[in-house]
Amino acid sequence: MGHKVNPICLRLNLTHNWRSRWFTPEKKLFVQYIQEDRTIRQMLRKELAAAAVARVEIERSPDRVRVLIHTARPGILIGRRGENIQRLQEAVQRIVGTDRQLKMDYLEITNPAIEAQLIADSLAFQLEKRIAFRRAMKRAIQQAMEAGAKGIRVICDGRLGGAEMTRREGYRMGKVPLGTLRADIDFGQGLAHTPLGCIGTRVWVCKGMLNLKGRRGATATAQAQAPATVKAAPAPAAAAVTPGAQEPSPVAPVSP
Repeated sequence: MGHKVNPICLRLNLTHNWRSRWFTPEKKLFVQYIQEDRTIRQMLRKELAAAAVARVEIERSPDRVRVLIHTARPGILIGRRGENIQRLQEAVQRIVGTDRQLKMDYLEITNPAIEAQLIADSLAFQLEKRIAFRRAMKRAIQQAMEAGAKGIRVICDGRLGGAEMTRREGYRMGKVPLGTLRADIDFGQGLAHTPLGCIGTRVWVCKGMLNLKGRRGATATAQAQAPATVKAAPAPAAAAVTPGAQEPSPVAPVSP
């Protein structure tokens, strides 16, 4: 039986980093921080539904909180004269509390056509607008391959085309090596709410192969490849010879 594993979780600390980065000395704070992170992400995804947000990263220190938003439309995130981002910062500040300093930054996604989460959200939006699912999937695959992706796989699951029986259809192009850890694979999933039910979308995008020698096992590899150094033995000290004495004849080694 196959085990479906999230490719991002499988490649943590190899090709991907954690979305939430913090430590806590107490178990109560651990539960509180997880709930706060979940609330922040749900609120930002709801408020920034039109801003093409791919992911939200949260970093914490004892007295500071940093929220980094990866978006393909920073203009919608900022708003006119920065009013929108100021309003969002006040909402997040109420969630984390006034005793901690909040800093909210954004990072623009330069190539949104190969971001798996944006592709999945776009497919879900098109399905809600009653666009044919096969046409939407093939168009997303074509745009991703033209944008520089090495491979892409798309799956839609639900009452496709208004059918009474749910089914799953998928298309793929290129190479998506899910078992290769050094493959830079992005994963995203979306949900389309249609009058006939919910349709789920899942997208895998392979962006290429990474060199992990500098990330993990570099020390062991360097030690294995380093030439062995042999220390020369010190030369034996010359024996003092008295005048008139004969030098000792060399003795041949005797084999056992």
